[in-house]
Amino acid sequence: MKFPYSEKVLEHFKNPRNVGKMENPDGKGLEGSPACGDMVAVYLQVNPETKVIDDVKFESYGCASNIATASIITELAKGKTVEEAKKITWKEATEELGGLPPVKAHCSVLAVEGLRSAIRDYEEKHGLVSAKEPTTEIVVRSRLKHVMNPMAGLDIIRTELVTKIDVKEGSVRILLDLPSNHQFAAAIKEDIIEKIESLWDVNEVKVVFTE
Repeated sequence: MKFPYSEKVLEHFKNPRNVGKMENPDGKGLEGSPACGDMVAVYLQVNPETKVIDDVKFESYGCASNIATASIITELAKGKTVEEAKKITWKEATEELGGLPPVKAHCSVLAVEGLRSAIRDYEEKHGLVSAKEPTTEIVVRSRLKHVMNPMAGLDIIRTELVTKIDVKEGSVRILLDLPSNHQFAAAIKEDIIEKIESLWDVNEVKVVFTE
């Protein structure tokens, strides 16, 4: 039986590059779910003048493919401008690793999405988003699809934890079907605020729990 992983995948799995959490990053992104076993967090440090990614780190929870692809993504992104890093694809990451088993292709997609999420976070926080789309319920709902419900391993939209979204004059109010004293309430609230407050026209984010 042929071993499913290339030597390069195993090398990046055993000796991953750029591992760790970055304090005060210019941008950060989180994709996946710890409950289902695959999650990638990406942190960026960007030169404010050249827009070159000076440093990039990641935290990965999952299989060998997950760790290896996150490692190679950071290698590909470091030294590139933000615009260049946006063009990195999951196919490029897979090819750099010498291929992945088809069942593990989603791991490379997850790593790329983590990078793109970190870049988007950086651009929004630094006022670099050229197309300033007004924040609507649809925009908020899309962002909330990246907030995980730890009880189910899926996002809070698909698990219907969000019961109502109100957007009015720079204020976003989100009602959750969850008591405020729930063990995951504080973590979910923090994640929601982080995902929404960076939107250019949002001044206030309110998370309301059921009592």
